[in-house]
Amino acid sequence: MANFDDLLETLKRVAAVLRDADLPFLLGGGLAVWARGGPETEHDLDLIVKPENAERVLDALAAAGFRTEKPPEAWLYKAWDGDLLIDVIFDPMGGPIDDAMFERADELEVQAVTMKVMALEDVMVTKLLAMREHEVDYEDVLEIARALREQIDWNTVWRETSDSPYARAFFYLAEQLDVLGERRASSSESGSSRAPSEAARRA
Repeated sequence: MANFDDLLETLKRVAAVLRDADLPFLLGGGLAVWARGGPETEHDLDLIVKPENAERVLDALAAAGFRTEKPPEAWLYKAWDGDLLIDVIFDPMGGPIDDAMFERADELEVQAVTMKVMALEDVMVTKLLAMREHEVDYEDVLEIARALREQIDWNTVWRETSDSPYARAFFYLAEQLDVLGERRASSSESGSSRAPSEAARRA
């Protein structure tokens, strides 16, 4: 597990390197949640970059002294600041990473550094769509939902993930645990529906 203070120091270093190289990125994962008032994270540092910039981002980090790697997975690269892992993500399940995703992001001040932070809806979508039969863990997404539920457009998250049985299971759990009870009620009153599509029911 990463020490949170070390994670923030690495983020500042990375942000400076990519700013100097004129390479745009989004802060993703647990730090994107923390930047909006969520809990501290002990996970890795997630950088979200456009696919066409991924190689250049990795090269810039290597030139700045970070240890880098191209793992077998076709959707990310890795870099290390000592023992601290940085995931350079360019093709997540909830993608694509394009101009629209960057436009949805918020420009926030994180540790006195201004940077683009991934939209919470995109954070939730990528986390839910990454789940597979042998990689199912709802602790993280339920924690985000409890902490920041009023900041998240749940209709958007549902629309983007409802074909996934694991995402549908998350919504069921969250509603049964009364994490999203108020959100569901307000959606119902506004006339929108959370009912799965026909394709989702067949999944």
